[in-house]
This record gives sequence, structure tokens and C-alpha cells, in this order.
Amino acid sequence: MSDKKEKQKKIARKLLDKYRLVILNEETFEERLSFKLTRLNVFVIASISTIVLIALTTVLIAFTPLREYIPGYSSTALKRKATELYYKTDSLQQIISTNKRYYSSIKKVLQGDVSAVDFNRDSIIQAVKLEASDVDLNPIEEDSILREKVDKEDKYNLFESATSASNFVLFPPVNGPISAPYNLKEKHYAVDIVVAKDTPVKATADGVVIFAEWTASTGYVIIIEHSYGLISVYKHNSTLTKSQGDLVKAGEVIATAGSSGELSTGPHLHFELWNDGYPINPTNFIDFK
Repeated sequence: MSDKKEKQKKIARKLLDKYRLVILNEETFEERLSFKLTRLNVFVIASISTIVLIALTTVLIAFTPLREYIPGYSSTALKRKATELYYKTDSLQQIISTNKRYYSSIKKVLQGDVSAVDFNRDSIIQAVKLEASDVDLNPIEEDSILREKVDKEDKYNLFESATSASNFVLFPPVNGPISAPYNLKEKHYAVDIVVAKDTPVKATADGVVIFAEWTASTGYVIIIEHSYGLISVYKHNSTLTKSQGDLVKAGEVIATAGSSGELSTGPHLHFELWNDGYPINPTNFIDFK
């Protein structure tokens, strides 16, 4: 035990023994500076200096722009720009996807690559009559009062919503003999009307032009979107007088007839009608003579 205590006293004396650090002029040996030190003081000062240095380095890295120059750390501005670009890219991808679906549907209309349903107006009317005969259509008193009130409101309503589908009329885009009728089996979802070259082609109803471009197979093509899910297509024109996005009225000239495109054999108008994505026979609704 005594030996152990003596060793501890020797270690304590070594730590507490005082030393003098003197800085002299090498030529004149003049004393410039002197310090009284102990080994314990040197250890404490070195430890505190190390801790302070580590703390300052941490602060510089964590709270100043200097961290951007250290490998492994990224710029805050760069992260913000990357996030903005990510959202912009996502928005552009959605827009591109929407445009692809839109152009795909237009392409199907142009190529006629759509499942067809032959709408027969007479059969539809007959089916409605058969269904209506099974229902008691005699109006009750409350229904009659409501109908009278609505009729009075619509009578003086100047908005477009007051019009009904019964007033929707289709006009012939051109007049002339039909050289190729509507034929589902041959996938000819249109009627070809023979006309002289440069005959004015008119809009069959009010609408907006959704396509007006040149195609290799069908020449100058113009497509108009109307009310009630109806789309009309005019192909093989020699010139177009309307552009995409234009509003047109029924009977307004939208093109001049011709024989443009690889599939044309002479001056005529290739005219199609589509309702909710399905082709319909134009002769059921339009008299081209």
C-alpha cells in the first residue's frame, strides 16, 4: 500500500512540478518572454484548445456557406432548384400524356380505326316509342305547374343553355351526288360527295376547329367539334380557310374542295360524322342533293 501511495505522489508531483518556458534572442541571449508552466496546465490548455477548435469547425460547417465546398455537402439553392425542376417535369409529363391521348383520338378519327356502331334513326325512335308505351306519362298537377314555370323562364332566357337538342340542325357541307356511300363492312365511315374543284366547303353546324392540317394520305383535313358530342370531318380539300381554335358558324366556309392526298382519285369531299367516339351515317341526318 505504501508503494502505491508513493507512486501516486510521484505522478502528482510530476504534474504539478513547475517549469519555466523562456524565449531568448539567439544573438544577444536577451530574455524576451517567459512562462511558468506545469504539465497539468499544458494538458488542460491543449484539451481546451482542441475542444474550441472542434466547436468552431462544427459551427463553420453547419451554419455557414463554407460547407458547400466540402465534399459530400450539397448546396441549398441547388436542392431548391432540383425540387422546382422535379415538379415542373412532373407537370410537363402530365401535359404530354394528355396531349398524346388527345392526338391518339384524333389519329383514330383520321384513319377510321375505331369500332363502329351503325345508328339507325328510325329504329331508335321506334325503340323509344315501345319503351314509352309501357310507362304512364300522364303528368301530375305538380309536374304541370313546374313545367309551366320553366317554360316561362326559358322563354326570356338569352343564354345558350336555353336551347334544346331538338333545335340542333345539320346543314350539308356541299351539294352533289354521292360516289361512295357510308359502309361499315369496308370501314368507310363517310360519304364521298362529287363536286367541282374549289367548291366552297361549309361547316355543317356551329362549333370550334380542333384540327386543321395537311396529311399525306388525305390531304388538307379540317375537323370541327360541335355540341352534343358531335364531330364532323372534312378531307381531301385543296385549301383551308380556318385554323385550329377558330370558332365557326353553321354554313360558314371553312375550306375549298379538291383532290389532295394519296387516297384521292378526283375532286370530291370526304365527309364524316362522329358522335361520342362512334361513326354515324351522315345521310341519316343530311340531304346532300
